[in-house]
Amino acid sequence: MTFLCGMGLAHYGSLVDASWALLFGGLALVLLRRKNVWTLLAVMLFGLSLGWWRGSLYMQHLADYQNYFGHKITIVATAGEDATYDSHKQLTFDTHNVVIQETGQTLTGKIGVSGFGAPAVFAGDRVQVSGRLYPGRGSYQAKISFAAIDIVQPGHQLVPELRRRFVAGMQSALPEPLASFGMGLLIGQRANLPDEVYQSLLMVGLVHIIAVSGYNLTIILRASKGLLSKYSRRLSLLLAFALICVFLLFAGASASIVRAAIVSILSLLAAYYGRSVKPLVLIILAASITAWANPYYVWTDVSWYLSFLAFFGVMIVAPMMLVRMPKQWQSSLVLTVALESLCAELMTLPYILHIFGQMSFVGLVANVLVVALVPLAMLLCLVAGLAGMLVPAVAGWLTWPAVLLLTYMLDIANILSHIPHIFMQGLKFSLAELLLVYSLLSLVVWSLWRKLSRTQLQVVEEQAIGSLPKQG
Repeated sequence: MTFLCGMGLAHYGSLVDASWALLFGGLALVLLRRKNVWTLLAVMLFGLSLGWWRGSLYMQHLADYQNYFGHKITIVATAGEDATYDSHKQLTFDTHNVVIQETGQTLTGKIGVSGFGAPAVFAGDRVQVSGRLYPGRGSYQAKISFAAIDIVQPGHQLVPELRRRFVAGMQSALPEPLASFGMGLLIGQRANLPDEVYQSLLMVGLVHIIAVSGYNLTIILRASKGLLSKYSRRLSLLLAFALICVFLLFAGASASIVRAAIVSILSLLAAYYGRSVKPLVLIILAASITAWANPYYVWTDVSWYLSFLAFFGVMIVAPMMLVRMPKQWQSSLVLTVALESLCAELMTLPYILHIFGQMSFVGLVANVLVVALVPLAMLLCLVAGLAGMLVPAVAGWLTWPAVLLLTYMLDIANILSHIPHIFMQGLKFSLAELLLVYSLLSLVVWSLWRKLSRTQLQVVEEQAIGSLPKQG
């Protein structure tokens, strides 16, 4: 936790010298066996100085952007995703491995690009982009709009090509907007989803099911566990790792799915070696790993905070509440889904109100009616996409179950979104109100945790690991 605090402090002031981290790290090693307050203090100072040092180094790299903001430049970069069209009819995509053509300087991080020129841009293409550079938002360090785009070198990568063929198969097998909705469920691709459908999902609190996240990965890992865990734990572990890698390749290495993959890998390794893992430790460790890879998450990425708040709600708060209920209730799928959705919303809502100032009053109902059907919908969408890709002549006969289920899910969102006053805006929390609410929530959670017996704590930890990595 102190590592994350140090990284946050680096955004406001530099501590470039690594000697402080080495000093406190050595002191922590010397005092490690004593396990007293001085050991704890040394470990905390080591984490603080290490995070501050790492963040300071990253800030130095980001300072290179200041020389180019507001100027027209030409960059050569690699497209990180297939381009889509935005509201201004521009091709929009993100880039990495950025090189300034005029100076040959390499820039750290991602640049968002929107512009014209090339008829299409696919993931892995090396592109030349000319335009005016401006500061970015979220996980983007900068952006270029209304740019001139040219393809320098096509990517010709196998996985993106297979993904594009699968998308084409899905679009030929299912009508719109079901095809776009199905791709959102499978791999989080929602660029082609009509605005009115997206708005309905937003108003009823179901946007998370079409965002590539830990929920998709949970379903895949549970399937692998069911297939091989009875025969070989090692084969089950290898299959799970292979599925994680394949899913990352097809879904793209977005921040949310990388976070979920890290949490999944840590929990799988702990379970394989028979180690018990505290859910809170797992969350903090995953947050630290992702923050080390990209300190920008800590400074400006809203989705990073939302995902870990949701992790906390699903992995810690929900199991604590579930274990207090009668045993016959604990096996109820509907109750579990409702409780996990409620706890995730409880933990993320104050931050959403602080950033966006909006909330849905039917989110719990919508999640209970829809979320439990997501695994089946993913399977049927996979069948539909493969049918359209491999046997398009008979795809219509194989896709009608997907049509029925996807239509039901969208109809639920549409019906609930038309209820008056279920989506409120303008409810913005101040920073002081945000801190006060989370302080009260932390106090309540800590009080509930202290009142659990040792047996209940073990059950809570088992349920927490079983829920990984939902809501990532």
